[in-house]
Amino acid sequence: MMSKQGNSFSRWRRKRRVLKDARVLVKEARRTMRKHGARLKEPVREEILEATKRLEEARRSKDADAGRGRLEKLDRLLDKHLSFGRKSAFREYVESIGVAVIIALFLRAFVVEAFKIPSGSMIPTLKVGDHLFVSKFIYGIRIPFTRIKFFTRSPKHGDVIVFIFPGDESKDFIKRVVAIGGDRVAVRNDVITVNGKKVMQRRLGKVPCRYRDKDEHGMFSPIKSCVALEEQHGENTYRVIHDAIGPAMPDMAEALIPKGQVFVMGDNRHNSHDGRAWGTVPLENIKGKALIVWWSSDPDGIRWSRFFELVHGYDVDVRNRSIHDGLAPDEFP
Repeated sequence: MMSKQGNSFSRWRRKRRVLKDARVLVKEARRTMRKHGARLKEPVREEILEATKRLEEARRSKDADAGRGRLEKLDRLLDKHLSFGRKSAFREYVESIGVAVIIALFLRAFVVEAFKIPSGSMIPTLKVGDHLFVSKFIYGIRIPFTRIKFFTRSPKHGDVIVFIFPGDESKDFIKRVVAIGGDRVAVRNDVITVNGKKVMQRRLGKVPCRYRDKDEHGMFSPIKSCVALEEQHGENTYRVIHDAIGPAMPDMAEALIPKGQVFVMGDNRHNSHDGRAWGTVPLENIKGKALIVWWSSDPDGIRWSRFFELVHGYDVDVRNRSIHDGLAPDEFP
C-alpha cells in the first residue's frame, strides 16, 4: 500500500508534468498561429487564441487541475485545424540537435576550442592530462578549413599559444612566445636575450622540483630533479624549469625573427621540442591563446585543484607551489 508521502510525490510529479506540457503547447500554438493563423476562419482563429490564453493562465497560476482539461482542448483544436503546421516529435528532435550542432561548430570555428596537453614540454605551467579552452579570435578570425585570417595580430611576449606545427600540419603544438616578428633572439648558457636584453629570471630556490616527463608516444621518463625559476617577459610572469643535472640548453646564435612569424619555447626548457630545433611559427598557423584548464587528470585520478585554473594567472600561491608533475603521491619531494 502506497504511503501518503508517496501519493503526495506522485501528485507533485503529475502537476509538474502538466505545467511543463502546458508551457510547451502554448509555445507551439503561438508559433503555429503566427505562421498559419491567417489561413483559418475568424471564429476558429479566435477559439484557438482563447484556448491558448486560458491554458497560459492556468500555467501561470500553477493550476494543474484546470490546466489538464485546457491542455487537452487546445491540443484537439490544433490537431483539427492546424495539423498541417504542427511539428512531429521526430522533427522537433532533429531540429534541436541540428541547432545544437551548428552552435557547437560556430563556437569551435570562431570562439573557443578544446586542447589536451599530451607531453611535459610545458611543465610547470601545464601538466600532462590538462584539458584547455583556447580562445580562437584573440589573434584574428580564421575562415574554417582554411589558413585565411582577418584582423590578424601578433601574440605578446610570454603568451601561451596553440598552433599548427610547421613541420607536420596534422599536429597541434602548445608553447610560449619568446620573440615576435622584428625581434632578435639568442640563447646562451640557459639565458635568453631578446633585442640585446636578458629576459628577466629569478631562481626559486625554496620550491621543491621533481618531475617525470611523458613523450608524445605515452612513454614516461625516469624521475628528474629540476630547478624552478620565475621569468618575466613583457606583461607576463610565469615559472619555467631547468634540469638540475645534465647539460644546459643548447646555445642558439642571435637570429632575426621575420615579420609575420613568432619564435616559441616550452617552459620545460631542457625538454622541449620547440623553435630552437625547427624555427619559427607563421601567424596564420596560430589557432589561439590558451585560456583556462577545464579538466585535468592523471593515472592516479582527477586533479580537482586544476579545474578552472587560468593559464596566464600568476600570484604568490603559484610561485611557491611545489613541482611534482608525473609523480605518485609517495614520490612527492
